[in-house]
Amino acid sequence: MSASLNAVAATTVTTAQDPACAEPLAVLGRDVTVPLVTGGEVTYAALDYAASAPALQRVWDDVAAYAPYYGSVHRGAGYLSQLSTDLFEQSRATVAEFLDCRPGDQVVFTRSTTDSLNLLAAVLPADCQVFVFETEHHASLLPWTNAQVTYLNAPRTPAEAVATLERVLADREPYGPALVCVTGASNVTGELWPVKELAAAAHAHGARIVLDAAQLAPHHPVSVRDLDVDWVAFSGHKLYAPFGSGVLAGRADWLQEAEPYLAGGGASRKVSRREDGGVDVEWHTTAARHEAGSPNVIGVYSIASACRALSEAGFDNLVAREQQLVTRVREGLAEVPAVRVLSLFGDDAPRVGVISFVVDGWNSSHFAAALSAEYGIGVRDGLFCAHPLVRTLLGSEPQAQGECGAPEAAPGERSLNAIRVSFGAGTPDEHVERFVRAVKELVADGAKWQYRTEEGRCVPAV
Repeated sequence: MSASLNAVAATTVTTAQDPACAEPLAVLGRDVTVPLVTGGEVTYAALDYAASAPALQRVWDDVAAYAPYYGSVHRGAGYLSQLSTDLFEQSRATVAEFLDCRPGDQVVFTRSTTDSLNLLAAVLPADCQVFVFETEHHASLLPWTNAQVTYLNAPRTPAEAVATLERVLADREPYGPALVCVTGASNVTGELWPVKELAAAAHAHGARIVLDAAQLAPHHPVSVRDLDVDWVAFSGHKLYAPFGSGVLAGRADWLQEAEPYLAGGGASRKVSRREDGGVDVEWHTTAARHEAGSPNVIGVYSIASACRALSEAGFDNLVAREQQLVTRVREGLAEVPAVRVLSLFGDDAPRVGVISFVVDGWNSSHFAAALSAEYGIGVRDGLFCAHPLVRTLLGSEPQAQGECGAPEAAPGERSLNAIRVSFGAGTPDEHVERFVRAVKELVADGAKWQYRTEEGRCVPAV
């Protein structure tokens, strides 16, 4: 890296602290105030990290320092273009280090986890079989349209997940290429999955495995080498990095052997006309093969900055502090008999800061709207792009409509939805305490305001 680029990338290293007294990492929006329907304003409590985490202040500062040096990547002879290319490729090395990739692994930059897994789906060998649990986010449940897919029922213990995979892989016919897709941490329950054991089962039966780390990477260290996964995918916007970039990292062979995910400039190494009027193309064999077009250098740099910030803060401290917040939320919800927390693996299962629940007598959309309008708390309600899993967890339980409800269900189908609270390295203790207090007050006293359904959303009545 050049001296000038070192100056651009220079940042303040966060010192690791005792989690008992550690402060949350600084994020954008931490001082934003929002109006309450009951009057006054309050500092916004962003408790929807599982959808999009706020950007780290460190990331924003890094991007702002680089912005004046912005230039075309891989395509220019000018100083800024060369500097931007250097920064782009150094970001690739930073991500590889963050994921503890193996020698020979490739890091491909994409738009998101969804894009990463669709890229992998596009390069599968012919006749590849795919095995995926119904518990996956739609990003990892749906891309495999050109493969023979086996959807596996939701396991109720980690051991059952491993045993199920062992069984279906042992019984598969024909015995050709196979891929297992599994989440690292559920975007609904926050529960950690036995990734290392599932990887061992896959490899024992000649299959490969891809890890959806969208909800794992922001909360826990992810080592491709230690977990022994073949690929890992994650999104920048869940890793405290804005701008819509993602990563697919792992084995290079299937990526190199397949046609480019997108055809165009950057993916092609050499293009020439043929005598018959057509063109011959020689594609790159590096990660560039699947990065056609002008890359999102700002987004890529923001991911690398977030990787550095989390590593320097120390995952041990980040995990320990987050677990204190998880304990506080779960203990607070357990004190409200009307609340039921959703879980696959049980109360003792390790989990990240993602918790979904339902409240007796409330439609979840109504409850979430009241948290926002009356307490300044942002959570998520619905099925969380994991419809089969949430429907399995809710089963046939009735969902009271309350004063306003979720979007109309299809004929003959009940409206099902839940509430999700999620948090992470930037969450202040006060936001969690306010959330627990708000849940107790709403259940005990009801909403202070009237609500109505508007375009499928529950909103305060005016």
